[in-house]
Amino acid sequence: MKVNVLFVCMGNICRSPTAEAVFRHYVDEEGLTDVIHIDSAGTHDYHIGEPPDSRTQRAAKQRGYEMNSLRGRQAEEGDFARFDYVLAMDEANLSILQNLRPRDTQSHLGLFLAFAEHHKEREVPDPYFGGADGFEHVLDLVEDASRGLLKHIRSQLGS
Repeated sequence: MKVNVLFVCMGNICRSPTAEAVFRHYVDEEGLTDVIHIDSAGTHDYHIGEPPDSRTQRAAKQRGYEMNSLRGRQAEEGDFARFDYVLAMDEANLSILQNLRPRDTQSHLGLFLAFAEHHKEREVPDPYFGGADGFEHVLDLVEDASRGLLKHIRSQLGS
């Protein structure tokens, strides 16, 4: 059984590629690379084909996460057929995804931070217009939710 996970923010250059890189790191550490497929996308077409924001990459690299091979893409209706989990970083992007989602889809659509175990925030804030602290906070939230999501998926797989 393979599980497919898609992380989604607005432009796919800050939050969702951070989630992709962090979650991939945890999945690799657990030896589940062949079982869990991970991708990220944006609800808008602002940064298609572009690498993650340099500040995002810098903050991630300081914690040991690589994302220089990632490129922005836009979420599409077909993602709901390809992915078991479509996880939005905030309510605004969740609303866009709810409108994009076909009625007959079986995929889980929700907020990524619903899987966080140690943070009470519901949304991953967009760090784009802020300082370095914002990127660090995003990493804190994403690490927590990634651990919770991996724990959830493992329980679904029975491992």
